[in-house]
Amino acid sequence: MMKKMLLGSAMLVATLMPMAAFAQSADATYCTALVQKYEQYLDKNSGRVQQPQSLDSRAAVEKCKAGDTSGIPAIEKALRNAKIDLPSRG
Repeated sequence: MMKKMLLGSAMLVATLMPMAAFAQSADATYCTALVQKYEQYLDKNSGRVQQPQSLDSRAAVEKCKAGDTSGIPAIEKALRNAKIDLPSRG
């Protein structure tokens, strides 16, 4: 009985791993698209700044650049606040 449970658990993990990797990949791609849009319209170095940058949004951009997708909500918020359309998620 225990072997069957372990085998079932291993099969479940093996099935879910590719889906988790795909979700991470999709989030990373979206994060990159957000950063590009942010830098195009809100980065002070672009010369097209519409409003002051917040430290939170700058930190979120740096997180995305480092591969940490937890910055997505802050970048989305900054873009929405500036009335800039978000990129497509996929």
